[in-house]
Amino acid sequence: MSDPLASLLGALDLTDTGARTSEDIFTGPSEWSPGGRVFGGQVLAQAVVAAARTVAEDRFVHSMHGYFLRPGNVDLPITFSVDRIHDGRSFSTRRTQAYQSGRPIFSMIASFQDEDPGLEHQDPMPTDIPDPESLPSAADALAGVDNPVARQWATGRAFDIRHVPTPIYFSVQEKTPHQAVWMRINGTMPDDDLLHRAAIAYASDYTILEPILRAHGLPWVTPHLKIASLDHAMWWHRPARADEWLLYVQESISARGGRGLSRGKIYDRAGNLVASIAQEGMVRVPGARD
Repeated sequence: MSDPLASLLGALDLTDTGARTSEDIFTGPSEWSPGGRVFGGQVLAQAVVAAARTVAEDRFVHSMHGYFLRPGNVDLPITFSVDRIHDGRSFSTRRTQAYQSGRPIFSMIASFQDEDPGLEHQDPMPTDIPDPESLPSAADALAGVDNPVARQWATGRAFDIRHVPTPIYFSVQEKTPHQAVWMRINGTMPDDDLLHRAAIAYASDYTILEPILRAHGLPWVTPHLKIASLDHAMWWHRPARADEWLLYVQESISARGGRGLSRGKIYDRAGNLVASIAQEGMVRVPGARD
């Protein structure tokens, strides 16, 4: 689709098929992606939306834990089954399975809560981060590069991604297991808190494994590099808009055995901690040793 935001919103607009077993059944489209594999953030966000469709409207998703089981095929739609595990006085729990051709590709458990008063504190936002307006966009950094992946990352994604200190598309200037990115939807999202939470979950999968590569001086163009998300955990702390600048601070705390673990924190521009993320990914580099 020529409009990346319309493509994202279309992917999140799941269809209730009316079919029922012991679970609720929804279907959703797959967005095009280079290489023919469904972007992990897409199926993750769709699973959150499917689960939320079965929960009372005054309850919002506050956490999810999911496993990527098989690569998804962009030529096929995705079926989501939602098991209504529990509804308590304040919390609801749902299990969502995503299927293609009858085989599970993603499995998630998510928790929802109504708005309750309570204690408040948070990790502070870093103060040494340049403003997003001073940084090049992905379109700027990839200008003139003519291949499907570069075109998709430059202009085919719904989010504007700006790296701190620099992107690692072609080279790594400093070996460090830390980085940050500013991110924002290109356009205006509807005033729907669920869509904004789902969109932030979608974008949380874009760059979370990059600190692993950065720590070892490996750019994305490293020959025969293989990288894939294995599992993903996310906690939403406060409401935020995906169409306003968000700072995603990331670090990798371990890499071994062809796997790496990264953690991230997402802040709005006012410094409020919006969400926390943890993801383990497969990272394979020919000839690499732990």
